[in-house]
Amino acid sequence: MTVTATSVDESDTAGPEASPASGVARLVRLVPALVAALSGVLLYVSFPPRTLWWLALPAFAGFAWVLRGRGLKAAFGLGYLFGLGFLLPLLVWTGVEVGPGPWLALVAAEAVFIGLVGVGVAAVSKLPGWPLWAAALWIAGEAARARVPFHGFPWGKIAFGQADGVFLPLAAVGGTPVLSFAVVLCGFGLYEAVRLGIDGRRTRTVRRSAAVVALLSVAVPVVGALAARTLVSDKAEDGYATVAVIQGNVPRAGLEFNAQRRAVLDYHARETERLAAEVKAGKIAKPDFVLWPENSSDVDPFANADARAVIDKAARAIGVPISVGGVVERDGKLWNEQILWDPTKGPTDTYDKRQIQPFGEYLPLRSLIGAINSNWTSMVRQDFSRGTKPGVFDMAGTKVGLVTCYEAAFDWAVRSEVTDGAQIISVPSNNATFDRSEMTYQQLAMSRVRAVEHSRTVTVPVTSGVSAIIMPDGKITQKTGMFVADHLVQKVPLRSSETPATRLGILPEIALVLVAAGGLGWAIASGVRGRRAGDA
Repeated sequence: MTVTATSVDESDTAGPEASPASGVARLVRLVPALVAALSGVLLYVSFPPRTLWWLALPAFAGFAWVLRGRGLKAAFGLGYLFGLGFLLPLLVWTGVEVGPGPWLALVAAEAVFIGLVGVGVAAVSKLPGWPLWAAALWIAGEAARARVPFHGFPWGKIAFGQADGVFLPLAAVGGTPVLSFAVVLCGFGLYEAVRLGIDGRRTRTVRRSAAVVALLSVAVPVVGALAARTLVSDKAEDGYATVAVIQGNVPRAGLEFNAQRRAVLDYHARETERLAAEVKAGKIAKPDFVLWPENSSDVDPFANADARAVIDKAARAIGVPISVGGVVERDGKLWNEQILWDPTKGPTDTYDKRQIQPFGEYLPLRSLIGAINSNWTSMVRQDFSRGTKPGVFDMAGTKVGLVTCYEAAFDWAVRSEVTDGAQIISVPSNNATFDRSEMTYQQLAMSRVRAVEHSRTVTVPVTSGVSAIIMPDGKITQKTGMFVADHLVQKVPLRSSETPATRLGILPEIALVLVAAGGLGWAIASGVRGRRAGDA
């Protein structure tokens, strides 16, 4: 009995002593997962409407810390958590009107790409010069997200969070891939510099080659961005044009505004007529042309005489061409169309949106989605058709390139307008379905990056705001509030020269993807040689 009692006493004593230790061990194991998720949140905070662009650097430093030396499964999980921390808050606007289901499904799918990037980063993390390979792998992930599935979803490119940052001029060098690469490389280099510094203090030795790589990873992007400032200019090359941007507002926020299509058209016509009255009174300069937003006439003016009369009246009042955003049915097909409306001739040219939005303007996997939730299929009763040609309108002698809303996220869609002769770019948009979310500010930042990338004035006419005029150096000179009727009029520079980014097109992205493939191949080969040596 004594022995048994002693055993019980020892057992009772050992249990409480072991429990705290095991609990601490479990918490320690959770630290990388927590850091991965929080680093993703930090990256989100670096995006507009905040101007904390520099937070992207510690975000990627944290990402590097959790991935260094990890196995493939752990790296995927940590990369996925980083993706969730970043994309869940960034894309919350996608569920404003349709509920959390589509938002969560989109984020879950997009985070897979970041999880796979995490695997690649972990694989190259022991290679010499690993920040270079790792940053290139991130760009490879962005390139994949911009193309698949359903023609891609580039929202959340690192470049789009840098409209206020020192790295922005790099957009003129090689577009969004080079700008994103510089930021990610600098973040990874920052981690490597700190890691080597800590190791050096502990061991009292410094690996010079590794230290040089770390310092170059931080310094080269910064120096390159400063040097690239010479490519950024808002000087006129082809004179000036006075442009007017109309924001007519909508009857109310949300999807229901589509049921009030005629009211939206009337609002934009009324704001244009108000602008005409101010011009006539000498309060404001007469514009050379007027830009209306996407969906400003969801009543087809080719099929509806009343809608045509409303637009005609507004065009005659202002006396200059108007680019009207319409929804048009032609040959049984539906088109999201920009219509060039002359004050005397009426409609003379059109541009059909090419990069249409999945689940918004067309429904992929319609039968499967309908089986899951019939309400989703009812929201997109008929798919929009996809345009095939760039849209550059000749508006009173100015070549205006049209990039409709969602298209601004796609490199090729914007570049094609510039290479087709656009002297300024217009991004007509309709953000009313996303209420007062951050979506409009994220899209506005994209337009600022595009302005620098191609050295063009960019106008952003939006149904409900924020509408803006952006100079070729990326600075906003005028903007409206949200859910107000307003107009902006400004004399803007016209430019026709091409930046290196415009001339190079997709080549920088291809080069960075090849660098990523080379680093990954090197890591795989090193792993195979290591296993063979171990077997020997």
